Amino acid sequence: MSHTVQQWLQTARQQLAQFVPPDEASMEAQILLMHVLNVNRAWLIAHATDNLTDMSITKVESLLQRRLQGEPVAHILGSREFFGLALKVTPDTLIPRPDTETLVEAALAKVNGRMRVLDLGTGTGAIALAIARHAPHCEVIAVDASTGALAVAQENAQALHLNNVQCVQSNWFAALPAHRFDLIVSNPPYIETDDPHLLQGDLRFEPISALASGADGLQDIRQIIAEAPDYLNAGGWLMLEHGYNQAEAVQQLLNAQGLRTVETIKDLGGQPRVTIAQWP
Repeated sequence: MSHTVQQWLQTARQQLAQFVPPDEASMEAQILLMHVLNVNRAWLIAHATDNLTDMSITKVESLLQRRLQGEPVAHILGSREFFGLALKVTPDTLIPRPDTETLVEAALAKVNGRMRVLDLGTGTGAIALAIARHAPHCEVIAVDASTGALAVAQENAQALHLNNVQCVQSNWFAALPAHRFDLIVSNPPYIETDDPHLLQGDLRFEPISALASGADGLQDIRQIIAEAPDYLNAGGWLMLEHGYNQAEAVQQLLNAQGLRTVETIKDLGGQPRVTIAQWP
């Protein structure tokens, strides 16, 4: 039985809507079909009544079944767009999310001339590469403790031809003894270890080391804040992504460490997502 583009999308949307919100179900169905057909969303709209080939249906149904079993779309496709960049994604890395673009925007707002930028826990390299693309005069160091994640970041940097990024294996600051930076950014793990969300949705397929951070979710943030002053130039900025309910705690940690000009920035959903502070 043949299916038109519109018919397949409607059926897939109904199946996906059983475990994701309707708007996400519609978007994911379109993304899967666009991937198989190698077309954009405008093409799907213009060709809604076209019949799909049997081969296309077989391919897209295979991807749909993987999604219905819970596998993240980013892992199925092997990539995710972030800040206008197409990034390779693997199970070794956190899947870049739109909320993190708030951190990139905050960083770019502070870039002034040639600066040295450090991205702690880079994962796919999303934050570092976005900054490097939009601030090509800056030197960006991207670190991660995971060899698998760092390999992905390096591959993404090469694919995007970003030569102002250096990837370094390091557990936070450990392998950077002689460096100082004008800007340090990080999207560290910040979920409570016993948070039930870790057993749900896409989080089940992502590395726990990139998600959970102690009983209150602040273990890694505490370490970064405690050590950051030794790696910041005078007037340099520290910027941290955190959970929607952690802004006050992060502000208190920054103030206690002697950082100033502490400010929390909301994400597109209106949630307090990024807290920034300046080293005197």
